[in-house]
Amino acid sequence: MHGDLRDPAVVDRLLDGVDVLIHLAGTSVERPLPEIIDNNLLALVEVYEGARRQGVRRVVFASSNHAIGMYPVTEPLTLDCALRPDGFYGLSKVWGEALARMYWDKHGIESICVRIGSCLDRPTEPRHLSTWFGHCDLIHFLDRCIEAEDVGFMTVWGVSANTRSWWDNGGAERLGYQPTQNAEVYAAQVLAGPNPLDTLGQRYQGGSFVGLDYSRVDSGPDGSTAPAVRPI
Repeated sequence: MHGDLRDPAVVDRLLDGVDVLIHLAGTSVERPLPEIIDNNLLALVEVYEGARRQGVRRVVFASSNHAIGMYPVTEPLTLDCALRPDGFYGLSKVWGEALARMYWDKHGIESICVRIGSCLDRPTEPRHLSTWFGHCDLIHFLDRCIEAEDVGFMTVWGVSANTRSWWDNGGAERLGYQPTQNAEVYAAQVLAGPNPLDTLGQRYQGGSFVGLDYSRVDSGPDGSTAPAVRPI
């Protein structure tokens, strides 16, 4: 079925009889703010309102690592870290996590907010050695999101068991998520090739998203010198 998620009638048709919703729709890259608002804010409200009307028990919400993208790669993170989005897209995921929390607190709709890393068949650049979320692990993860009991509200990293991971995913044990893939298997091949990220992208966890519309000309958030602005 195709339709506009801002339309309550479309949402009601989609959610009729649904127990657990895996919500992956929306704008998934950095875009101008009006598009982000339409697809990632307004549509998400309609999805949760539809879940409320239709008696959906649980929503698995696709958040993103870009909700914390302004952290330097030298700083390991836990799930309770302060949120530092790297653009309007990441900001929409911060808002989405807060919305999910509100619908659990006020309406009892469970939510699992997944800060997805780099979901790919295999890592292709050095950053992915820390952020890779392999497809086999993704399938296992989603299965656990459906089958786990009494999750309430929780946030987890959507990431494989990467040796170089920046993210402590201890909270995922509540789901029974046990990743088996590790980007380190591909490290030699990946590191033998060029790094597609510029200096700024290599410095921060958000990678290439950080430099989009970046105009800071003094020392950056980590004390570094910022590059020239790059428009979206």
